[in-house]
Amino acid sequence: MQQSQVNLLADIMASAYPYIKKYQDKIIVVKYGGNAMINEELKLAVMQDLLLLNQMGIKVVLVHGGGPEISQGLKLIGKESKFINGLRVTDKESMDIVLQMLAGKVNKSLVALLKGKGIGLCGIDGQMLLCEPINEELGYVGEVKAVNTTLLDFALQSGFIPVISTVGVDEQGAAYNINADTAASKIAIALGAEKLINMTDIVGVLKDRFDDTTLIPQIEISEVDSLINQGIITDGMIPKIACCIDCIREGVKSAAIIDGRVPHALLIDTFTTQGNGTLFYKKD
Repeated sequence: MQQSQVNLLADIMASAYPYIKKYQDKIIVVKYGGNAMINEELKLAVMQDLLLLNQMGIKVVLVHGGGPEISQGLKLIGKESKFINGLRVTDKESMDIVLQMLAGKVNKSLVALLKGKGIGLCGIDGQMLLCEPINEELGYVGEVKAVNTTLLDFALQSGFIPVISTVGVDEQGAAYNINADTAASKIAIALGAEKLINMTDIVGVLKDRFDDTTLIPQIEISEVDSLINQGIITDGMIPKIACCIDCIREGVKSAAIIDGRVPHALLIDTFTTQGNGTLFYKKD
């Protein structure tokens, strides 16, 4: 290794050290989705990031959905995907596909990439995500009412990375499809996480949605209503940001919406001053 490379590595480690110290023994919940979950190179980069965070003593929880895989599974049995306000209408037959894809195929493929450090779980296990139906029209789509962290606490204390598929269960044992953004927020609150990171296919919150250079790097949560009224925060971003605000109001120190299309986006967000996306926080 040339001296210039050694110096560069030393500079990188020195700048990252305060963040390593800040997050060591703390919990970071990562909601994983979008292109970073589809593109194989990005997927491998995310798994490498998770392993590195774990090795540095940071307790990481990965919460994932699997919309494309569910749609593909439904297509194979001749069912079309239908959505109401962004939520997938899920009848009994569709719920069987959700279970197969989320708790089976998607979850286990991610666990395999974590090289012995991942533990695959779904919200049914230990009644982790206890829920109730949102309404009859959506069918087996659930709203989280309580989070049981017993299994998560054990996994984290044992040095593992919990990989959670967002399937919940009601008091009678019926399975429900749960929105991954909501599930990640509820899990972060229940664990007393330091930070929630939501990986998306956007740069972050932009003043001008057509200009990536207008990124707003930090937003205090009291400013969000004004940004919605100005038309800066719109459409599908509103529920994602609502989940960020909810968890911050319940004690999570910060929440970030980051660009999962950037290789090693998690490391950039965690260990650099500029981060990667938009950070939400609450003034002391």
